[in-house]
Amino acid sequence: MLALYGHPFSSYTWKAQIALHAARLEYELREVGPAHPEHGEFLVGHAGPWGKFPVLLDGEEVLFEASIIIEHVAIRHAPAAELLPVDPEAAIRTRMIDRVFDNYVMAPMQAIVNEHLRNAAEPDAERCAEARGRLERSYGWLERWLAGWDRQAPTTLVECAAAPALFYADWAHPIGEAYPQLKAWRANLLARPEVSRCVEAARPWRGYFPLGAPDRD
Repeated sequence: MLALYGHPFSSYTWKAQIALHAARLEYELREVGPAHPEHGEFLVGHAGPWGKFPVLLDGEEVLFEASIIIEHVAIRHAPAAELLPVDPEAAIRTRMIDRVFDNYVMAPMQAIVNEHLRNAAEPDAERCAEARGRLERSYGWLERWLAGWDRQAPTTLVECAAAPALFYADWAHPIGEAYPQLKAWRANLLARPEVSRCVEAARPWRGYFPLGAPDRD
């Protein structure tokens, strides 16, 4: 059986899980945290330079970085799930949008979260404002990009990246009324069984979100 090291409240763990769920693959989630120190010890030796999760253990093979895990799942275990297009040109475009969500949505969202973790009472206002500005720019770009994307298509690498990124980004800096297509697509993603399974599993940890989890989703 596949084993995924991660945490139910982690956005990048979600990213890998969504692909596994969409492909209908059985796996064991090995939660990383104080209750399972052995899982953290495994990461130190197997999860790249910084020991970060998620990490997929597939037999003797160890893979880290969520995008790489999804590509491995797509090629090795679930080619019929179409997580990654077979056409090389289409696959390149899919990978490009995957990077948009990781670098231009997840990264500024995390910057806001980090400021509140650093000093919950007085987060650096300038740094938060700069990160919110980057998110606004990303929201605007994605609103225009969505005009050419099939929002009803099966889950691909793009949706695996988009769902957790937009879920938490909207908590950190709400997607405004200026972006109706992006708001609607976020709702569409959260309603997908492969995503809602992650949302429900993460509910016990919502109180740990440093900005305060909103009463929605």
